[in-house]
Amino acid sequence: MWAVSCENVSIRYKVGDFKAIGLKEYVMRRLTNNYRVQDFWADRDISFTLEQGDMLGIIGPNGAGKSTLLKAISGILLPYSGTIRTNGKIAALLELGTGFDVDLTVTENTYLRGAMLGYTEKFMKEKYDEIIAFAELEDFQDYKFVQLSDGMKSRLAFSIASLVDPDILILDEVLSVGDGAFRIKSGERLKQILNNGVTGILVSHAVEQVRELCNKVLWLDHGKQVTFSEDVETVCNAYEEYLTARTALPSDPVDFVRLSDSYKFRAQRRADIRTREKKRDIPSALSLLMEEAPEVINNDQAMSYLDV
Repeated sequence: MWAVSCENVSIRYKVGDFKAIGLKEYVMRRLTNNYRVQDFWADRDISFTLEQGDMLGIIGPNGAGKSTLLKAISGILLPYSGTIRTNGKIAALLELGTGFDVDLTVTENTYLRGAMLGYTEKFMKEKYDEIIAFAELEDFQDYKFVQLSDGMKSRLAFSIASLVDPDILILDEVLSVGDGAFRIKSGERLKQILNNGVTGILVSHAVEQVRELCNKVLWLDHGKQVTFSEDVETVCNAYEEYLTARTALPSDPVDFVRLSDSYKFRAQRRADIRTREKKRDIPSALSLLMEEAPEVINNDQAMSYLDV
């Protein structure tokens, strides 16, 4: 059963029109005969279909149109042309840091953000302790929001937003919040949500997250669709090789396989180099220890390493 369908979706912005530049600049440009309006296509002719339970990863460089497409699927933006159909309740985790008041405390902001996401006061009271514990902010509940670090703010925002129970979950770079340990924990939370049969769409610059979580991938570049595929590994390999080697964009299956093979070759070379360096560094370190502090190591065991 289908969950999300995009057919030839295009999204256009007007650059330099009255609403974008304001009254003063509009008058000045009119007086100097320098008023120009240009079309900027954030996305052009994007097409894909997701079945219930699919997890789509959208990859591409900055300015590719990834976040704009998510906003259109979420219903925030209307496409200029094409059709977007969704089947079920949508929850979008976009721009986690918005919706907070810097002058309110962590506790007050928790209830405020929950209300903005549509949660009832009763629900928030039941979940409050869980939210604070997951965000690791037990000792900061009475602090004003402005006193928190950026990482703390993002952890709180993710903890509140991830309480959702949707049919379709849309995620824009939300797995990059917090430190390494919290990123692992947030990834596990999202896996629990997705394991319930939710259809997911993830935008991420961390290609490894796409490899791990997604069964389909969409590659965008400057608003154009490079490919939509179920072969996540090959497309991710080709994308990383494209970023490294700055080759031409792939245009057919042969190009994707060629770039993927080149990426795997580079990765294997890096692994071989690290292995050789490790083997070379161990004897050097042991030799230095034997000279400077021979009492801290077992000489027989050290000699066995040096003989390798």
